[in-house]
Amino acid sequence: MEKTVLKGSITIIDVYDNVESDPGFRTGFGFGAVMKLADMNILFDTGGDAPTLLTNLGKAGLRPEDIDMVVLSHIHADHTGGLSGFLEKNSDLKVCVPESYPGNLKDQIVSAGAELVEVKEPAQLAEGIYSTGELGTMIKEHSLILNTEKGLVVITGCAHPGIADIVRKAKELLDEDIYLVMGGFHHPHVSVVKDFRDMGVEKAAPSHCTGHEAVQAFSKEYGNDFIQTGVGSTIIIG
Repeated sequence: MEKTVLKGSITIIDVYDNVESDPGFRTGFGFGAVMKLADMNILFDTGGDAPTLLTNLGKAGLRPEDIDMVVLSHIHADHTGGLSGFLEKNSDLKVCVPESYPGNLKDQIVSAGAELVEVKEPAQLAEGIYSTGELGTMIKEHSLILNTEKGLVVITGCAHPGIADIVRKAKELLDEDIYLVMGGFHHPHVSVVKDFRDMGVEKAAPSHCTGHEAVQAFSKEYGNDFIQTGVGSTIIIG
């Protein structure tokens, strides 16, 4: 797998979350984040419903047609519920899903006019953008990796395969330091904080399904390197 690095500043905006950050944005149970790169915009997960997602994209100064690629982490409705409504506004893009995705939902993507990309093994999705490939057993999920000039940025939907295992996989795939891990961590035991430290994760930004206890443990351990995120929050890298 070719290894390329994203150049320039990267902006990540949380556009769907059950954790509130900016009261001007709507909350909803689920997760969705936009990565604004130098030459493309990626929407990772679409939250639980299209009206909330589309409203929040607008609040972030984005139109559906500004998105060049959608990446769906796994099948659960709180990560996919906004997709059909989004595709009604913009279907001229790629939609990357786990290969294990149900056939009827793949057909829905194709019928909307979007280009379906199925991911099973680790893959490069665009320059400097990678998928971990499908991980897990009962619930198959893949996570996004951005290879930035500051290190790897790992973005997870719900981390059903285990957040530490996902981060470990990202580090193994690209053999780079981990700069930031953000997204849903799926109620891990607080010992996961030590796992992050042992793997050299520099910054942590848990939200969505992480749970209060784990979030507090990250906040206490990481101090200034803990990033409080929620819907409407922005992280700038570079």
